[in-house]
Amino acid sequence: MTTYETFARVYDSIMEDSLYDQWTDFSLRHFPKTKNAKLLELACGTGIQSIRFKQAGFDVTGLDLSDEMLNLARKRAQSAHLDIPFIQGNMLDLSPVGIFDMVTCYSDSICYMEDEVDVGDVFAQIYAHLNDGGVFIFDVHSTYQTDEVFPGYAYHENAEDFAMVWDSYEDEAPHSVVHELTFFIQDEDGRFTRFDEVHEERTYELLTYDVLLEQAGFKTVKVYADFEDKEPTATSKRWFFLCEK
Repeated sequence: MTTYETFARVYDSIMEDSLYDQWTDFSLRHFPKTKNAKLLELACGTGIQSIRFKQAGFDVTGLDLSDEMLNLARKRAQSAHLDIPFIQGNMLDLSPVGIFDMVTCYSDSICYMEDEVDVGDVFAQIYAHLNDGGVFIFDVHSTYQTDEVFPGYAYHENAEDFAMVWDSYEDEAPHSVVHELTFFIQDEDGRFTRFDEVHEERTYELLTYDVLLEQAGFKTVKVYADFEDKEPTATSKRWFFLCEK
């Protein structure tokens, strides 16, 4: 798994605000109508989504593997005059975080797990840290996205103080991809330094996710696609799972 050590510097610049709007809208449509509900946002990154949930009235805690991401999240929450605990931790071990009414894990963060064993362990951890009737919502890349869209994908960003080259390739495991990222980041002296990162993602067939969720204890699972309340199709790019304990 990546720590996003350099990625954090430019992460917000390359993420579209409209994605956060869509994650927020989808969540609010499917969250239980519980007052002062406790919400855990896994892989919270720089805190933008956590702040959206806090402003919507939830008692939010954010968890992420990257200290650098969390430092940005804390500064962002402080600037917004919001009290949001941000915890450095691994979603494979949620013992430090307590029990929640809702858990989210967006931006295909589950796809960064090494294999389906780890995915199943994450699901079990989340189930154990949900109240009865609690809801877990997450999204992943579809197999169409990893197999047909990503291989050969290239994205280039050229801003005033940084430049980025992002290329994606098919990996060896089924439904897996490698993202190779090169950053050129300007320092205070005006010089640009090069950083390289490799991000590996893997997804699975819908049936695999269903089995892993059932093994974790989830009995009610609904699947949607591409931020809409519709069933996945052969060309859906992002799958959403709504799971109830």
